[in-house]
Amino acid sequence: MDKRHTKDLLYEAVARIGKAVSSPKRLELLELLAQGEKTVDALAAEAGIGIKLASAHLKVLKATRLVEARRDGRFIAYRLSGEDVSALWVNLRTVAEEHLVELKVEMERIFAAPEKLDAETRRSLMEKARRGDVVVIDVRPSAEYASGHLPFARSLPLSELKQRLAELPADRDIVAYCRGPFCMMSAEAVALLKEHGYRARKIADGIPEWQAAGLPLA
Repeated sequence: MDKRHTKDLLYEAVARIGKAVSSPKRLELLELLAQGEKTVDALAAEAGIGIKLASAHLKVLKATRLVEARRDGRFIAYRLSGEDVSALWVNLRTVAEEHLVELKVEMERIFAAPEKLDAETRRSLMEKARRGDVVVIDVRPSAEYASGHLPFARSLPLSELKQRLAELPADRDIVAYCRGPFCMMSAEAVALLKEHGYRARKIADGIPEWQAAGLPLA
């Protein structure tokens, strides 16, 4: 086998990953799976697509070993094949935000600078939450919280938040997070909290961003 043919095979192998993540819906499925294992039915509902289409997308991701599947009774559950796959999603999104002007502008519109955490502000937030100076709430579904969450965060799913407001202290800042920068649940949570007189803000981080930064999860 000559060197040219060998190099072509190597690039072709890497390009398979690029092809697998070239679909917006497959990227969304990766972000959803970064929250924890989910069935095809749950993924289809979250991504707003049919079960057949979700299965087809997952078949592509499974063929490139980005996801793994297991049978759970009559359902098939999927999970990411490793934390590096979650990091791949974060890196792709970060590069896109840096180089695509339209995405950068939209992200700046959605998130103010204080909501984007760096290494120092992530550690600072963790310490404030540990001391109880701020209350960090995870507004994702409880099953996703159980799969992994930011240290010292409380589970208050968006669907339950209005009924559970009394659980939150009125004299401390509330910091909400959800699945990451493209997730709108934290924005809805902050709007609801402010409407009821709480001091609330959201952060752009989700579990994938926290992991990519090398920080521990609870």
